[in-house]
Amino acid sequence: MGDDIDARYEVPRTAEFIRARAYTRVALQFPDEMLRDAAAVAQALRRELGGGGVKLFVMADTAYNSCCVDEVGASHIDAQCVVHYGHACMSPTSNLPAFFVFGKTPLDTNACGRSLLECSRESDKRILVFYGLEYAHALDDLKAVVAELYKSHSRSVEVQYADVLCSVMSPSSAAEVEHGQSDGSTHSDDLSIQSDVATFVNNCCNVEGSTRKYGLGGLTWSTSIDDNMEDYLLYWIGQDNSAFANIVLTFNKCDIVRYDTIANQPSRDVSHLMKILRRRYYLVEKAKDANIVGILVGTLGVAGYLHIIEQMKDLIKAAGKKSYTLVMGRPNSAKLANFPECEVFVYVSCAQTALLDSKDFLAPVITPFEAVLAFSRGREWTGEYLLDFKDLITTDKPEISSTTEEARFSFIKGGYVEDNCLEDNEEQPETSLALAEVTEKALSIKNQNNDAVLYQGGAKSAIDYLKARSYRGLTGEYEGPAPDSVLTGRTGRAAGYNNEKKEITQ
Repeated sequence: MGDDIDARYEVPRTAEFIRARAYTRVALQFPDEMLRDAAAVAQALRRELGGGGVKLFVMADTAYNSCCVDEVGASHIDAQCVVHYGHACMSPTSNLPAFFVFGKTPLDTNACGRSLLECSRESDKRILVFYGLEYAHALDDLKAVVAELYKSHSRSVEVQYADVLCSVMSPSSAAEVEHGQSDGSTHSDDLSIQSDVATFVNNCCNVEGSTRKYGLGGLTWSTSIDDNMEDYLLYWIGQDNSAFANIVLTFNKCDIVRYDTIANQPSRDVSHLMKILRRRYYLVEKAKDANIVGILVGTLGVAGYLHIIEQMKDLIKAAGKKSYTLVMGRPNSAKLANFPECEVFVYVSCAQTALLDSKDFLAPVITPFEAVLAFSRGREWTGEYLLDFKDLITTDKPEISSTTEEARFSFIKGGYVEDNCLEDNEEQPETSLALAEVTEKALSIKNQNNDAVLYQGGAKSAIDYLKARSYRGLTGEYEGPAPDSVLTGRTGRAAGYNNEKKEITQ
């Protein structure tokens, strides 16, 4: 059992990383499915470290998503680094370095190799192999099997494999400048992150000379500048999970085959993910008609999240709409129901959790990329789809329409509508009584059609929505008859109050 734990969770390699950087407080982050092994892994790691004054802390039930490094939880114990176990989205961290242990899920390389050979016979395209990071340990064996199969069948090898981007990630330089926590240290050991990783992490595609380099979901690969991704058959090894959805939606014009590692057979059926694109287009059209937008903060650790939040605020304001920023951990229908005035929510999170299923929610939840499509006048959807908000930060800001443009056609309402003027959402002077003055003014205006505000999206801000409601919460204004005098309530426990006990004794 001990040897199995050491191998599956890479205990010697993790200990080498901790010793090389002289960390003394290390957080071990486990997803729910690996939590049963947390105690054994921590014990094996202590044994490998041999003491040395290193304190290990096990973290579970992350504040947001288990695929992201939980820097918030690690900061509570003053951890110097995080060892992340299991599936990872490989989003760049803001403050803490991270060491990733992806796990070693078994893979039948012979069956997978035969499936690759069959795909090469059926398609005249070159094959580009992607995989879940938990199968990276079997990549060398798979390459050997495929090469042998191609040789025995007298076929030229036209299979290209994506590489794992890195297993160690340090805070990006941009995040260090933003947070003012750069320590100026560098590491030259083999475990350190490569100098060009930050470029891959922050951009899906970069052109360097005659080579086009890609990076997505912790994988990196290169193609000739004359080749397009549509020229390849994408072959995914792994489960139908968020990492696979990220690949399918980003390269939605490519032919894609998924090798099911449980059934040991390939599948070309990605229609359910294509349906997601059609639904996302509907949500974009619905967001165009919204007046009040809530910005959901779905991460506090991914580098650049503060930048994209400010960018979304500027975009929403320029579109003549009102925005409110909400921090609530993992969103669900019950939490979002507390904000009925918000007609749409923009969810800022990592790429692999950005597609939040909002069928059970009162208002749709869209991604920052969809927000750019919805709130940028005249911008059409060309089929391109971006899940990583960092790709939006690196691009130019979208052009915002002026207030003089004509009305637009709403596919949801079935007619032409005029967007709000920018002046309607101008910020009030920042004085100590500004909020009180605005609230008093809003509540003093009698709304002639409350139903239009509450149910038809007529409210321009949360104050407009509040004044249209019949119940506005507990206030100091009381218009009814004078209340009765204060009375002493019952005392004791619900199983038997004191006065009930006296009645029984009598």
